[in-house]
Amino acid sequence: MKKVILNRNEENRIVNGHLWVFSNEINKIEEEPQSGDIVEVYDVRNNLLGTGFFNKNSLITVRILSRNLISDLESLFRDRLKSAYELRKTFYPNREAFRMVFSESDFLPGLVIDKYNNTFVLQIYSAGMEKNLELIKKILQEDYSAENIFTKHEPYFRKLEGLSEENLILLGSAGNEIISDGSLKFEIDFSHGQKTGFYFDQSDNRFFIEKISSGKSVLDAFCNSGGFGLHALHAGASDVTFVDSSANELEKVKKNFELNNLSGNTEFVVYDVFDFLERETANNKKYDLVFVDPPAFAKNKKTLKTAEKGYEKLNRLAIQKIISGGFLVTSSCSFHLKKSEFISVIARAAQKANKTIQLIHFNEASLDHPKLPLMEETSYLKFAVFKILG
Repeated sequence: MKKVILNRNEENRIVNGHLWVFSNEINKIEEEPQSGDIVEVYDVRNNLLGTGFFNKNSLITVRILSRNLISDLESLFRDRLKSAYELRKTFYPNREAFRMVFSESDFLPGLVIDKYNNTFVLQIYSAGMEKNLELIKKILQEDYSAENIFTKHEPYFRKLEGLSEENLILLGSAGNEIISDGSLKFEIDFSHGQKTGFYFDQSDNRFFIEKISSGKSVLDAFCNSGGFGLHALHAGASDVTFVDSSANELEKVKKNFELNNLSGNTEFVVYDVFDFLERETANNKKYDLVFVDPPAFAKNKKTLKTAEKGYEKLNRLAIQKIISGGFLVTSSCSFHLKKSEFISVIARAAQKANKTIQLIHFNEASLDHPKLPLMEETSYLKFAVFKILG
C-alpha cells in the first residue's frame, strides 16, 4: 500500500476526528500514488492514522475514508451508504426525496448524493470518488432501485480538486421529477435547476416558518423554486410576493403553486433582489414577514469582508420593509461567515435601520445534513428568525 507520512505533531487534528490531510502537513510520500489512489496515512512514529483517497492536485492531499486498513472497498461503500440512507429514513420515513449522502459527514468524503424518488443526483469533489463512480452506480442500482443517475457538480469546487467540470449521465436520463418534502409537492427540472435541483438543506426550516405565516403578507426574496413562500401560503398567508432574478425559477414557482392547489394572492417579480428592495423602500411598501435566502456571498476567506457588507445591506433593506411586530427570516450558506459574525451582521443592519430586533429562532441545515463536531467544514448554513420591534 502507498504511504503518506506526516510531519511531526501534525497528526493531532486527524486523531481528534478531522478527515483532511493538507499538502503542507506531509513529510514524505512513498510509492508515488496517483490521484484517486487509496493511501495509508502515518505519523512520524509509524502509527497508522487512517486510510484515504489521495489527490496530488489538491491542497487537500488525502481525504480520510477509514481509521483502519481497507480490505474491501465495495463492502465499505455499501455499509456507509446503508447507514446514511437509514439515518434519513429515521427522520423522514414517509419521504423519498432528501440528501442521502453528505460527504465527509457520512464518512464518504467528496461524495454528495441527493435522492429524488428513484433518481439520484451526484456531486463529486474527490478524485477517489471520481475513480469509483461505476462502483457507486452499481450499488445505487442494486440496493436502491436507481433508475436515473447523473452528476450536477459545482464547478468552483471541482476546480479546487483539479477535476473536470463535465457532468455525466451514468444511468437513464436527466428529466423531471415530482417530489414531496413531506407536505408540499415540487416539480424538479434537472436540465435547468440550480445545484442538484432542490435545496434540501432548508427543508426543516420551511416547516418552521409555517408557525408565523398565517394571515401574513409575505415577501419571499431569492425565492428559487418558492419553498418558503409556498409553505407560508400552505399555512394560510394572505399574500406572497415571490422575487428572483431568474424568470425560469419564477416559472417553477408558478407551477408548484398550481401543483399544490394553494390559495392566497400571489405576485411573481423578475428583479434583482437588492434593486427590488430599494425600489420598494421608495414606495414605502411593508410586509409582515420577509424571507431573504441569498446564494453564498463568501466563497473563500478573501471575500469575507465584502460578503459581510453585502449581507448587512441586504438585511438592512429587508428590515426596512417589515412592519413593527413583523418577522425577518434570514439565511447565509457562506461557510466562512460564522454564526456569531452572522448574528452581528444582522444586529448592525437593524441598528442602521433604526430597529430593535429579537432573536426568536436559530437553526442550521436540515436533519439530512449531519455534522461532524470536530470538523467545522461540515457546518455551513445559518438560519435565523428575528422579530422586528420599533
